[in-house]
Order: sequence, then structure tokens, then C-alpha cells
Amino acid sequence: MVGDFFRGDLVRHESLGMGKVEDTSGFGEGQRCFVFFSRGEKSGWFPKTVLARLSGEESAAYEFVKLAIRELKEEDAPKIELANRWEGGEMVFKPADSALAPHSIPVETFFHKIVMVRDRLRVMEQQINASKKLSEEDKVELQQYITRIYGSLTSFNFLFRNKADNFVGQKGEK
Repeated sequence: MVGDFFRGDLVRHESLGMGKVEDTSGFGEGQRCFVFFSRGEKSGWFPKTVLARLSGEESAAYEFVKLAIRELKEEDAPKIELANRWEGGEMVFKPADSALAPHSIPVETFFHKIVMVRDRLRVMEQQINASKKLSEEDKVELQQYITRIYGSLTSFNFLFRNKADNFVGQKGEK
């Protein structure tokens, strides 16, 4: 019996090729997975029995190719933008003790740091998925931590100009 699939797992379908599990329903033999295939036309729910997990080597190769493509396209990709109302603004941190000096930084600097954290979390997620040394259980546990981190970072979504750039944490069950 093959173990259950989890969000982020790379899988192969006999006729549709490689895809990524985006959501799951149920466990065991009755598990169904929503799989996104790279072309997107045939993405949808599939029974676990028609999917095969990629080997560690295949997953690593896939993630490295994906990262390389992302880096190549990064120049063409739209930049993540700060919401207009914050441009030119500053963040001021005032200590409770009025004898101490406040600290301020430009909002753009803070925003850039938040975007860098997100980018590094994405790379970490890819490294976890591609790791040969981690068990599937370890990968799932680490993915759950990353999802919780994204959830914590949703507090900063007000800074983003485009909603599509927002952080997304764990969503409720379907």
C-alpha cells in the first residue's frame, strides 16, 4: 500500500504526466487528490490509485528545473508592489519609556524584507520537497510549519498592492 499523498507532493499520472497535489480529501485507499498538471487543462480530483509518487531523484530534478525556470523568468515577472498608500511612508517604533529614542525605517525597506522572507520560505519549501534525507513524515511536518509561518505573515497583507501577492496560510477543509 502506498502512503497517503499530501499538499505539495509531486505525482505522476499514466496519461497526464507530472503534477503537484494541491489539496486532498480522505485517507487510505479512498483518498482523492486535487492535482495541478503543468498545462492546467486536466487538473482536477483524482483517486489516489491512479497516481504514483515521484522518486526522490525525480522530485529533486523537478524542483531544481522549476527554480531555474523561475529565476530565468524573474526578469519578465511583474514585481511585487507596495500598496500606493504606503509609498514614501515610514514605520515608527516608540518604546514605552519616553526617555528612549524611537526607531523608524522606511516602509519600502520593511516591505522588501517581508518579500525576501517569503521568497526564502519558498526556496526552503522546495529544498524540503527535494530532500532525499527527510522521510515523507518529516517533509509533511516541516511543510505544516511553513504553512503556519505563511499564516502568521498574513498580518502584513495590507502592505501588498495586489491581492494575488498576499500570504496565504492554512485553509479550512473542503
